[in-house]
Amino acid sequence: MSEATATKHHPYSLEDLKKLTDGDMLRVNQVISDNLASEVALINQLSQHIILSGGKRLRPMLVILAARACHYQGDEDALLAAVVEFIHTATLLHDDVVDDSDMRRGKQTASTIWGNEAAVLVGDYLYSRAFQMMVRAHSMAIMDLLANTTNIIAQGEVLQLLNIHDPDTSEQKYHDVIYAKTACLFEAAARIGAMLGQVGSGQEQALQAYGKHLGIAFQLIDDALDYSAKSEELGKNVGDDLAEGKPTLPLIRAMEVGNDRQRRLLRDAIKNGKIESLDEIRQVIDVTGALQYTIELAQSEAAAAKQAIAGLDDSEYRQAMMFLADYAVERSY
Repeated sequence: MSEATATKHHPYSLEDLKKLTDGDMLRVNQVISDNLASEVALINQLSQHIILSGGKRLRPMLVILAARACHYQGDEDALLAAVVEFIHTATLLHDDVVDDSDMRRGKQTASTIWGNEAAVLVGDYLYSRAFQMMVRAHSMAIMDLLANTTNIIAQGEVLQLLNIHDPDTSEQKYHDVIYAKTACLFEAAARIGAMLGQVGSGQEQALQAYGKHLGIAFQLIDDALDYSAKSEELGKNVGDDLAEGKPTLPLIRAMEVGNDRQRRLLRDAIKNGKIESLDEIRQVIDVTGALQYTIELAQSEAAAAKQAIAGLDDSEYRQAMMFLADYAVERSY
């Protein structure tokens, strides 16, 4: 799908979304730029490399959209959107070290360029900067939410580490990981917007549910794309999850429904990270219906996200959030 193309289910496009949010995202980017500055040159180089490398910025955008959908008119949405992006960026830096990844968003990872030690320490710097910034919002409730979210993300990292090279990882364990590693930050981003708008608990819970379902859908498609996309579209090497021994849902489902030979192939690949078997494994994932199973589950989560905000006041911001749920499952990168 090209960036200007509408999704199959929505007369909206990424261009519409960008036009709606451009002004607000300029504010967010200015806050990010202002708070990246450090007296340590390496921190500036490394953090700018990853933050300014063309990511989708979905999480900070979600803070903005949710706040606007709740009629918020202040400036702290940009501050907290930047906080969310800093937390996300810190996790990416740490992820690339743990996963030994050499590509991120179509470029060399920071750990490949500057080394693992620098990447880990700058990730810590971004975490601590995020906490410095969130204090300026003067909201103990939002600080509590972000502190808990950051802790859940860290637990998710450890959960995923325990699943590496384990072919007996269950679908439930997989879902526990993707909630903690991905969905809880989407959930927090949407909830922050509601908290800024000071809406009632019903609307806050609706936006929280929207963010959770959107984040799960987004990660399910990420994991499906690792076996169906092209590297140049994906911005990383196709098959990275397999090479790292990650038992994601396409593999878990294919092992569950495949025959004995297929199951042995997949178990061996997860145990040993056998990237040389990628073509055969992609074929098994396809013929067992595991890829379609993952995509359909993502579509169900996207539908749940849209249903969660169906009762919000109709506005261009709610429409944009509806589109974002469709985009999360119909993207090709």
